[in-house]
Amino acid sequence: MVQAPQKTITLDEFLQLPETKPASEYIKGAILQKPMPQGKHSKLQARLVTVANDIAEKPQIALALPELRCTFGGRSIVPDVAIFVWNRIPLDADGEIANTFNAHPDWTIEILSPAQSQTKVTNNILHCLNAGCQMGWLVDPDEKNILAYPARQQPISLQEPTDILPMPNFMPEMQLTLGEVFGWLKPGNI
Repeated sequence: MVQAPQKTITLDEFLQLPETKPASEYIKGAILQKPMPQGKHSKLQARLVTVANDIAEKPQIALALPELRCTFGGRSIVPDVAIFVWNRIPLDADGEIANTFNAHPDWTIEILSPAQSQTKVTNNILHCLNAGCQMGWLVDPDEKNILAYPARQQPISLQEPTDILPMPNFMPEMQLTLGEVFGWLKPGNI
């Protein structure tokens, strides 16, 4: 079967379009819609945001945000969790958090959904790292595996429940094992 080529649009044209649910991303002139999050994805995403903010928000170290559109380096992506160090959080004229983030996160976390392409998600993590991100995680709930991508280092595959997850330099207080993260999938485990 022959498919008609998809019309490419510019990043500016993409940013003028209405938001979709689930979110769409702009990558290399194409619009790609993310899959709708399911139960495991949602639970892990919510806990990661909560745990990171419990440690980092009050002391003004960093801020974790779910499903935040980040536009930089010719792409507009929506990481499952985007974490920004405190002095890089965009603010509006009133000193409040801005609606638009034209910057890479300092830590990007992607949670693989069942029908999602691991290659596409990995490419988004690498795009963030190439822009200056300090850490990327690819969380695979089905495999109970996390691939950690420290900046300028070899990726690390974490597969054992006792494996200690690597953190970016700005989050040394956050300590988690692989078993703790996937333990959150059991209701009541916090």
